[in-house]
Amino acid sequence: MSTSTAAAAPRRGFRRVKEEGPRARFRDLLPYLSEHRAAIVVVIVLSVLGAGLSLAQPLLVQQVVTRVQRSQPLGGVVGLIAALVAVGAVVSGVQHYLLQRTGTSVVLTARTRLIRHLLRLPVADFDRRRTGDLVARVGTDTTLLYAVLTQGLVDAVGGVFTFVGAIIGMAILDPVLLGLTVLIVLFAIVVVGGLARRIRVASRKQQDAVGALTADVERSISAVRTIRASGATDRETESVLQGARRAWGAGLEVAKASAPVVPVASLTLNLAFLVVIGVGGFRVASGAIGIGSLVAFLLFLFLMVMPLGNAFGAAASVASALGALGRISEVLALPSETAEDPADLAIESGRPDAPAVEFDAVSFGYRGQDGARVDVLHDVTFAVPRGTRTALVGPSGAGKSTMLSLLERFYDVDGGAVRLGGIDLRRLPREVLRAQFGYVEQDAPALAGTIRDNLVLAAPLATDEDCLRVLDAVNLRATVLKHADGLAAQVGEEGVLLSGGERQRLAIARALLADAPILLLDESTSNLDGRNEQLLRDSLAAAGEGRTTIVIAHRLSTVVDADQIVVVDGGRVVAAGRHETLLETSPLYRELAATQLLV
Repeated sequence: MSTSTAAAAPRRGFRRVKEEGPRARFRDLLPYLSEHRAAIVVVIVLSVLGAGLSLAQPLLVQQVVTRVQRSQPLGGVVGLIAALVAVGAVVSGVQHYLLQRTGTSVVLTARTRLIRHLLRLPVADFDRRRTGDLVARVGTDTTLLYAVLTQGLVDAVGGVFTFVGAIIGMAILDPVLLGLTVLIVLFAIVVVGGLARRIRVASRKQQDAVGALTADVERSISAVRTIRASGATDRETESVLQGARRAWGAGLEVAKASAPVVPVASLTLNLAFLVVIGVGGFRVASGAIGIGSLVAFLLFLFLMVMPLGNAFGAAASVASALGALGRISEVLALPSETAEDPADLAIESGRPDAPAVEFDAVSFGYRGQDGARVDVLHDVTFAVPRGTRTALVGPSGAGKSTMLSLLERFYDVDGGAVRLGGIDLRRLPREVLRAQFGYVEQDAPALAGTIRDNLVLAAPLATDEDCLRVLDAVNLRATVLKHADGLAAQVGEEGVLLSGGERQRLAIARALLADAPILLLDESTSNLDGRNEQLLRDSLAAAGEGRTTIVIAHRLSTVVDADQIVVVDGGRVVAAGRHETLLETSPLYRELAATQLLV
């Protein structure tokens, strides 16, 4: 039942509220706190010290009142009270700073764990999840952990000390008044305990809604040119605003769930105060207790109720944090890509006589969010001899790019095997495997940063001379050096400051700089003009000397001289051979060649 429905229904106790996603418990917070236990211990000690200073004050005030009644000299009691107040203020200030600092450090710990795990998730998880929602878990969700410390959790230890000390002092002064006060406080604790669960559930829904909104905004910004060119700005704006309104509605549910907490705390204090004044005044009049004892009891009452109010606030903060922690834990519970990698196995252990790459009866299908499999490859079998150039051609959607993804082990096969040097890829650690490939993706992405940042992504030790050499190989050196910043020139978000052809050539230069023995090129010349395409073909031919190259191409003119052309259709290999042979034996290849005027 939703929070709003529960609120509308007749209230016969607190109803069970359905939670979505993994449920986090308080003990799940402990790993984030343990790394900062030294600072937390210091804060707790200061909190307890501050509590002791506060508890001493009612007893000293009682002495002042009693001495005034008896016309006795005050001596140094007033000065001692002033000293306790001053020392307490200093202790509180130091504690506050350490608490804020520790809270910020806890957020850093959570973000560090989440980022390290997030960037090691299998590619399939990114296919099924929205990028903006994952970003929200790193930003918004982790920030809520800050409230766990700064809004009363650690300070609650000193609060407990103050609470217990106040109870003891009140019990000594007047057990009758204490009994009435405890009844009122117990009622408040029961009410807030029921509210805390509602707050946790509502907070989880709010964070989910904020995550969805972040994903919507990220999608719209990344495609802003397409949206404007399509005249869809108003429609897209309204779509994002609907997500904003859903987040607003979820925020209202949190507000509704947490709103009673402050009134309950205020009601508890006021009711306890009125009861103590009324009953306590009667007991003073009857001679059961003295006026000094009543004043001290009232001070102890405030000392008892203040940490109780902090505890109520902490309960609301912790409940919200647990909702966010559930979303964080959901990602951390996903197995990382390298979780099942085998022990390191040197690539040289492959057979020298084995093909560089071999697909053996490979079948594979992608899985959607519902877990359903969409078959893409069926019984794919072919081999790529060492030091040769193999082209994969065929209609769009035939499964060519998927084959390169399987080589990189972004996914594992569902059936059959892919081998590198005769070794099943699943026996190789991914880092060892990927070091053998220079991979240029179909979209030729560029990362926000400088030209040099993009080039050295796979070769961090490369020099500027190395970078200029590979830029020269892809006919990009002159373009880069025209810029005043040279290699330090910014490429913009997703390489927006570069043309499509420049992004493509930059990606190829990055692959060449990695100097891997196998090049994987997915539509590497699709955005190039004829002149640059020919220059790049010559450069790749020179770079391919001694290397194995696998090229996906729609322009057959770029691969007619390949050692082997593998024709793929509908996820199956339908033909393989050289250009001249395929023109005679493969109807599909002949059709593709005819449309490009190659026959």
